[in-house]
Amino acid sequence: MSAAIQEGEVPRGNLAGFKKYFKHDFLSGFFVFLIALPLCLGISIASGYPPIAGIFTAIVGSILTSLLSNSELTIKGPAAGMIVIVVGAVTSFGFTGGQDPAADQAAYKMALAVSVIAGVVQIIFGLVRAGKLGDFFPTSAVHGMLAAIGIIIMLKQIPVAVGQSAKGEPLEILREIPDKLAHANPDIAIIGLVSLIILFGLPLLKKLVNNRFFNMTPAPMVVLLVAVPMGMYFDLSHEHTYSWGGTKYSLGEQFLVNVPNDLIAAMAHPDFSVFTNPDLRTKAIGWVVMFTLIGSLESMLSAKAIDMIDPWKRKTNLNRDLVAVGIANTAVSFIGGLPMISEIVRSKANIDNGARTRFADMWHGVFLLSFVALAPGLIHRIPLAALAAMLVYTGFRLASPREFINVFKIGPEQLLIFTATIIGVLATDLLIGIGIGIAVKAAIHVVNGVPLTTMFKPYLEVEPQGNDTVLITARGSAVFTNWLSFKREIEQIGLQEKNNVIIDLSGTKLVDHSVMEKLHEMEGDFQQAGLHFEVTGLDAHQQFSAHPFAARKRGSGTLRRITIIADEHLESWLEHELTAAGARQFVSVHCRAALDGSEVRNSQVRVEAIVPRQESDLVLAALRSKLAANHSLTVFVDDVQVTKIANFELTGEAKPAHS
Repeated sequence: MSAAIQEGEVPRGNLAGFKKYFKHDFLSGFFVFLIALPLCLGISIASGYPPIAGIFTAIVGSILTSLLSNSELTIKGPAAGMIVIVVGAVTSFGFTGGQDPAADQAAYKMALAVSVIAGVVQIIFGLVRAGKLGDFFPTSAVHGMLAAIGIIIMLKQIPVAVGQSAKGEPLEILREIPDKLAHANPDIAIIGLVSLIILFGLPLLKKLVNNRFFNMTPAPMVVLLVAVPMGMYFDLSHEHTYSWGGTKYSLGEQFLVNVPNDLIAAMAHPDFSVFTNPDLRTKAIGWVVMFTLIGSLESMLSAKAIDMIDPWKRKTNLNRDLVAVGIANTAVSFIGGLPMISEIVRSKANIDNGARTRFADMWHGVFLLSFVALAPGLIHRIPLAALAAMLVYTGFRLASPREFINVFKIGPEQLLIFTATIIGVLATDLLIGIGIGIAVKAAIHVVNGVPLTTMFKPYLEVEPQGNDTVLITARGSAVFTNWLSFKREIEQIGLQEKNNVIIDLSGTKLVDHSVMEKLHEMEGDFQQAGLHFEVTGLDAHQQFSAHPFAARKRGSGTLRRITIIADEHLESWLEHELTAAGARQFVSVHCRAALDGSEVRNSQVRVEAIVPRQESDLVLAALRSKLAANHSLTVFVDDVQVTKIANFELTGEAKPAHS
């Protein structure tokens, strides 16, 4: 942390903070601008809007929200997660992808009208404190939706990266990908391929090169520094043809970004006739719902994620932030901009580059405005294939194999919800897809015995414990569908009335992953408020996986019992080896044994240890390698049902229990 910040001091985005942290925010804003410039252009083009629309969004959003929101480190602007919705809207209004410019312009203006109304609804949501609704959606379903968006982005942008175009539904495009690649324009494909190599390879290279300046260089800017000269080498600014492998291909300005020289003339205004046209009204209202719900949800999730990594642990007022985003969305839609959200990738870069307050967001917008006003000709030199490659990379990060692995680690049932949401989105649309994910999670809860009476309403008992401490006992279930009421009770009793809170979950049949994760977040909120927060009563619950936020179901769990019979003098040795192997509890009993039928052996010891099933092989391997080679011992293994499964989790620090 910089010496400019005294110990215990928290930077704030006020006039004093603007002056005090000017250097940090100004520099961070510049580095974020380098990342934002190509992404704003690429997202806008992929959304069916003119390239300049994304720049308008980042400029207006950064300036307005930095004045209206208290979110100190989030960057507001166009996001890849909204591409699918926006391009879906313009397509439903007659967008042709350049074949009919007049129809495309009309569809664009209708989509702007949808954005205006959606922005107004966002303002209303914020004013009525609807920011809490972001807690309703189960985590795995939200991540599944984002992964599906990532897949759709990749499917739509891979053809563009090789000089082709993609139209139709995601599954249709997927079937056409091999043909698109087979008919790729070689020169354009080289630009796209080199851009992808830089995007995927530079992060790996940064891990090997310990150089601060090199590590601060954003990959999108490196792509532009390479792709623009390549476009000039291939002479993309002039119409011409060339031959490759006996086939003739054409090149020209259609493969470059088209940015007007006059920003004022480039502005467009919404066409509200879309809400009076009987043939389009229903579609328009549907897209208002999509813009509002998905945009608000993504923005809130991003703001919460950035709060978690804020070095000073400042908390965004999500309702105030939603009002700010709604005002900015309404304003920018009147001049032709894309919908905006709190964007997590640029926000993370903002933190990494040393930002202190929300004025870093403002400075990134000022840099964007200066660049497009003073050097629009340079933007025109950017190949579309390079922007498409950036979006392919962004889509891959949203739907990377690591996401599937991380979800599976939380629990197999979470992977089912995650996958069902992805398939639902790809086969239908975003709202239906996330609805499918929610329905799958609710069905899993019913199968696991969640009482229907507690599915949407938690049964809570509140009991004062003295010393400013309150015990809240939950009955029935603690799941995503009743979390809002549960959270409201905790916040009222704890954070608002300044009490320490103990949550007793022993009376619940199921505590799902979403609630486990949100209870962890709640613990952080209490710590910031100088209060104590504790969760108890989970000893009799079986975890669905070893992940700390895994769902938990009350009842017996299946573990593995290892029984060892050996000579009495090995007792201490066995206890030591079992402890070293990680067994937390075991029992030692002196006995006589007739194991081979030939004779009864005196002075024997029977040692029983109970361990998780997946860890039993580790214990057996330790016994086999260290004891069996030099000593006579017999080992039995069987499955047992255990009620307090948490008592038997392996730990290398456990002490043996004797009997």
